[in-house]
Amino acid sequence: MAAGNEWINGYLEAILDAGVKLRGQAGGAPLQALPRLLPAPALAEVGTAAYSPTRYFVEEVVSRFDDRDLHKTWTKVVAMRNSQERSNRLENMCWRIWHVARKKKQVEWEYSRQLARRRLEQELGSREAAEDLSEGEKDRPDGVGATAVATAVTDGEQRQQSRFARINSDVRIVSDEEDEESQDRNLYIVLISIHGLVRGENMELGRDSDTGGQVKYVVELARALAATAGVHRVDLLTRQISYPDVDWTYGEPVEMITRATDADDDGAGGGAYIVRLPCGPRDKYLHKESLWPHIPEFVDRALAHITNVARALGEQLAGDGPSAASAAQPVWPYVIHGHYADAAEVAAHLASALNVPMVMTGHSLGRNKLEQLLKLGRMPRAEIQGTYRIARRVEAEETGLDAADVVVTSTKQEIEEQWGLYDGFDPRVERKLRVRRRQGLSCLGRYMPRMVVIPPGMDFSYVDTQDLAEGDGDLQALISPDKAKKPLPPIWSQVLRFFTNPHKPMILALSRPDPKKNVTTLLKAYGESRHLRELANLTLILGNRDDIEEMSGGAGTVLTAVLKLIDRYDLYGQVAYPKHHKQTDVPHIYRLAAKTKGVFINPALVEPFGLTLIEAAAYGLPVVATKNGGPVDIIKALSNGLLVDPHDAAAITDALLSLLADKARWGECRRNGLRNIHRFSWPHHCRLYLSHVATSCDHPSQHQLLRVPTCPSAAASADALSDSLRDLSLGISVDASHELSAGDSAAAIMDALRRRRSADRPASSARAAGFAPGLRQSLFVVAVDCYNGDGRPDVEQLKKAIGVATASGEGAGGRVGYVLSTGMTIAESVDALRACGADPAAFDALVCSSGAELCYPWRELAADEEYAGHVAFRWPGEHVRATVPRLGKADGAQEADLAVDEAACSVHCHAYAVASASKVRKIDSMRQSLRMRGFRCHLVYTRACTRLNVVPLSASRPRALRYLSIQWGIDLSKVAVLVGDKGDTDRERLLPGLHRTLVLPGLVAHGSEELLRDEDGFTTEDVVAMDSPNIVTLADDKAAADILKAI
Repeated sequence: MAAGNEWINGYLEAILDAGVKLRGQAGGAPLQALPRLLPAPALAEVGTAAYSPTRYFVEEVVSRFDDRDLHKTWTKVVAMRNSQERSNRLENMCWRIWHVARKKKQVEWEYSRQLARRRLEQELGSREAAEDLSEGEKDRPDGVGATAVATAVTDGEQRQQSRFARINSDVRIVSDEEDEESQDRNLYIVLISIHGLVRGENMELGRDSDTGGQVKYVVELARALAATAGVHRVDLLTRQISYPDVDWTYGEPVEMITRATDADDDGAGGGAYIVRLPCGPRDKYLHKESLWPHIPEFVDRALAHITNVARALGEQLAGDGPSAASAAQPVWPYVIHGHYADAAEVAAHLASALNVPMVMTGHSLGRNKLEQLLKLGRMPRAEIQGTYRIARRVEAEETGLDAADVVVTSTKQEIEEQWGLYDGFDPRVERKLRVRRRQGLSCLGRYMPRMVVIPPGMDFSYVDTQDLAEGDGDLQALISPDKAKKPLPPIWSQVLRFFTNPHKPMILALSRPDPKKNVTTLLKAYGESRHLRELANLTLILGNRDDIEEMSGGAGTVLTAVLKLIDRYDLYGQVAYPKHHKQTDVPHIYRLAAKTKGVFINPALVEPFGLTLIEAAAYGLPVVATKNGGPVDIIKALSNGLLVDPHDAAAITDALLSLLADKARWGECRRNGLRNIHRFSWPHHCRLYLSHVATSCDHPSQHQLLRVPTCPSAAASADALSDSLRDLSLGISVDASHELSAGDSAAAIMDALRRRRSADRPASSARAAGFAPGLRQSLFVVAVDCYNGDGRPDVEQLKKAIGVATASGEGAGGRVGYVLSTGMTIAESVDALRACGADPAAFDALVCSSGAELCYPWRELAADEEYAGHVAFRWPGEHVRATVPRLGKADGAQEADLAVDEAACSVHCHAYAVASASKVRKIDSMRQSLRMRGFRCHLVYTRACTRLNVVPLSASRPRALRYLSIQWGIDLSKVAVLVGDKGDTDRERLLPGLHRTLVLPGLVAHGSEELLRDEDGFTTEDVVAMDSPNIVTLADDKAAADILKAI
């Protein structure tokens, strides 16, 4: 039947057999009607794929054989057709598999075209930025200082240069002597890792794909930082999970993982803590792909917690006495560090709101994963997006790059081959920017984060050095129980029971059962080498399992393949594959392999870092590792093993034999690893980390730090303040009921976002009587984007929206404030309000130009200078003004199709008139081009696609809302935002959060959201959960009034 390849026959027969078996189990039901098999842990019931033998065999055929061979097989099946049902099914199956193989080729071809186009645009952007930045360097005489060129720098960049001045200093690791001198620094550090199951003890690593090495890393990093001299407190923020199928400890709001040292006893609240904040449905465990719509809620709660802790730390460290407490300044985070894409987005928002430095670590990157999935060709881009939410993840990583001061990587290869795929980072441009800042030259409005290599640390305190020197005595005792002098680890007997001859050296592989870990190639290398099988046993520690058929698709596929290969090569008695192990068993497994004089191997296709290699080295195990990724730097530092091509089974065999057969070489690698392992210790890691943060991060000056000023509004709002803020204890900063909201902290830190001292303000800034912040207890925000088709305000519909808000606040006695949030300028907003018959002075604030300007119309009809200073961070100013029209026009568009609108421009908003929506590029495409050139901005289409607003990175309508909430001490749960069912391109960002969102359908006839994203981008469902109880779509104005009155 087959076209010269009996393997195809075998796979096709296996597919048929699997189908018959499944139909038999289902009582004759068709395969499509089979219920999905649930994985063993109940917590993974959402978003996991069932293991399908048919899918496994089809993927094997598609990936291993050329489509021409498959077509030949089909033609031969047709030629041998008979009346039997099995033959007809085989013919149909061959035809379908052949088409799958051709589809795979088509996906690969389309991906290669897309990649080529993107790389071309990236190269053009990099070249353009590099050429612009090279101007002024060549002809600049040596010795010219920063003072000589300061006149060529714009005012905006003069403010930023002081923030960038320290970036180019040489990094110097803090010494032991300096450690002692820095004891009184009292640093507060915030780490964020949202997804997975995070706790300090008995971590359930491998329970699901979200609970892996990252969980262990962030917990140990928090512990190590808290133990570092000068660090007073470390908070690890994660999601609170109150789900019946997970342990109750994941629902505890606060977990202390490290107590304060004796030296810190005089300042309570020190140490390391895991702080769990509600995010999304409280009774469900959400995988990381489902967390994206709930990120804004986590941001609001994290902001509340951080401000509470900062204020309490300031009071406690100031000492006793009322005078000391009143003079205490909050201890704001020294740095906010986001881990993975979701936490990087959270950190970016928090750092912008609090004016503190941000650091991010990718761990694994979305663009890299997308590239690998598209190369496999098994899933089209649309299916990849639906399964992994890759586009949303990539945008979160780009957002992190926009705001980050430092990006921590594990290896140089990660910088060049993974982060180099991103729009927001270009190594060549980043180096030029550092050179220009060092020379005092203008950066021309461009910015790139600093990439630093800091290998993850390891805790070696549990390694028994005496045990390493005792040789294989324990092993002999296990084999001969009568010789045992002490109890031996139970895991040893569970492993050795698989072996016919347990005396042989052990080849150890430890990973989760993931196709990327490439365990099947290792098994093939072992099975096909008689010398290797005679010389050593093989131990595979592949997570925990109960029933393979109930495991998720990838893990089940790998474990099935492992069992089939063991059977194919008849490796019974030579390969161990225990079903269960605990995290505490892992050190004992390394010890066992070392006592047998074995070797550890990591054959992964790509390994971002390779913590297991360091763990193995700590126990004296030589290693063989993939040459792709982090192991390159690890092996170079430790000199304790060999690198191999993970696709080359023969190379894997040769490397293992060279270490196992040559005892002198094995001993040399063992000694090198033990001697150099200190380079990966946690104390060394923390010193290097803090050195990079001090050198490369943009720390604000003392007067730029957030403060708790003494102002009349504090007394006026005393009734609105939470009692917990008057008697705050760090131990209960997040209470058990977790009703803590951003408003609690807002009331505590009123006017906290001021960048200038109160004394520097003009006298006109004092609020008029009746507008004291403490008087407002709730806030109604009208953000309904009502425009006609020509972009002019739709007065009638806007009047209805304003009427809904004002009618709901009648009789509130001044406790309700009103805000208009719009893409119009201040002058246009005032004209629109007057056309509606509304008095602009009746509004507490106007958020204009898509969040670039804030106006208090009861005071003066002009942009607030203080807010302008808040949003100015990384604003490229005039440097980006001419670039936007050039990059924003669609192919074939004329110059007039996207031209500067001078009347609508302001200091922090470049406005452009749009002739037609078909003549301009969409937001995500234009933002991508600007990022490639080092420009960091927000872009918003408004006024029914007739205007483009380009505003600073820190400016947006949602951020302006939170700015006012903090300034006026108004609980976000008492804020209602009124939006239409369509609107400007930033409308979807107004919906989520702790505030109430009321969608008023029918008021907006013309929106701009058609220009938001391309078809292959993420969707609104990835940004906001429309089923949130905080979002209500109303049928009539009366219902809106009732809800607003309830607020």
